[in-house]
Amino acid sequence: MKSLGELKALREVVVAGIGITRWGVYPEQEWYDLGSEAVLLALKDAGMEFRDIQAAFCGSCYQGVGSGHQALAEIGKTGIPIVNVENACSSGSSAFRLAYQQIATELYDIVLAVGFEKQQHKGFIPSTAFRPWERLLGYNVQPANYAKGVVRYMEDYGATIEDFSLVTVKNRRNATMNPNARFQQEVTLEEVMSSRMIAKPLRLLHCCPLADGAAAAILCSRDKLKNKDRAVTVAASVLASGVYGEHETAGGSIKFPPAVGMVELSVRQAWELSGYGHEDMDVIQVYDAMSPGELWDIEKLGFCRPGQAPRLLREGVFDIGSRLPVNTDGGLMGRGHPMGATALAQIIEVVTQLRGEAGPRQVAGARVGLAHSMGAGPNSVVTILKR
Repeated sequence: MKSLGELKALREVVVAGIGITRWGVYPEQEWYDLGSEAVLLALKDAGMEFRDIQAAFCGSCYQGVGSGHQALAEIGKTGIPIVNVENACSSGSSAFRLAYQQIATELYDIVLAVGFEKQQHKGFIPSTAFRPWERLLGYNVQPANYAKGVVRYMEDYGATIEDFSLVTVKNRRNATMNPNARFQQEVTLEEVMSSRMIAKPLRLLHCCPLADGAAAAILCSRDKLKNKDRAVTVAASVLASGVYGEHETAGGSIKFPPAVGMVELSVRQAWELSGYGHEDMDVIQVYDAMSPGELWDIEKLGFCRPGQAPRLLREGVFDIGSRLPVNTDGGLMGRGHPMGATALAQIIEVVTQLRGEAGPRQVAGARVGLAHSMGAGPNSVVTILKR
């Protein structure tokens, strides 16, 4: 395996085109319709045709065998290698990372990454990322699993339900400026705190909504770009998995977690590869499957010390127009969560911001951004992009 220093010498990779569908509930559409729609949008954005694509990586969680093949068959069959990627909620960013590697190592020049999912819309996600005995004990009921970490976080740092509710308020406000988000209406603090209880202390509006949707990105070497003025460069793409002593719940309800968990490991490697640091980030996308997750994710990524994120949230530091805008497109809480597409949509939002094309949610002067996704396994993917 190459050292991080050697990896810095790889070929430059740029994002040539992006595409994302409007996320919502579409009972009449299949995942392959959504996936092919996102790919066509990305091709148009890149000024390319499907015959230009040399390989494709297709992320999804529950769409079955050959799902990527089915989605791309709606557009064409050109004999290219198609790889289906299942990496839980990081499936889309994992597909992006694989596409990046193919170009960086000069195996291909133009590669497609796409993520898509058509969800069930009744009850909890039927997570199979647990052993049978764990599922029998209810470990795969994600709100309850998260709730354990929430209680620990509250005990350790004095965070309150109001703190978590303010995350939902912020992200739903941001979503109203994103035409592709599932939710287009703001919510008040009172509405969040009075919504029905799901898994104490988490209420309905602390939990992200499921959605049907797809996202796609076309990556290429700089010499293959059709429009160099809108190019965004991939500065780092890192994936890490769990380490010994790290609890499987997102909040880490274990009393004595390891000093360096998978999130810390992935972001440290991303800083080393990219040459950037926390102070360089103009906009970040973090994983908010439950609203408390946004707070501890910001902390685990090192943007503040443990327990500080609630105070910074109240001070408006994470708002658009402030020092560190977080989840500018509404995040999972406002945009929705089609599992195979979510992590790639986070990357697409950073690309959109760096291009200066985010409209009313635009972060002025954004030049460098970070997207972080997490998934069962567990895994952590950090992507850094720059203009």
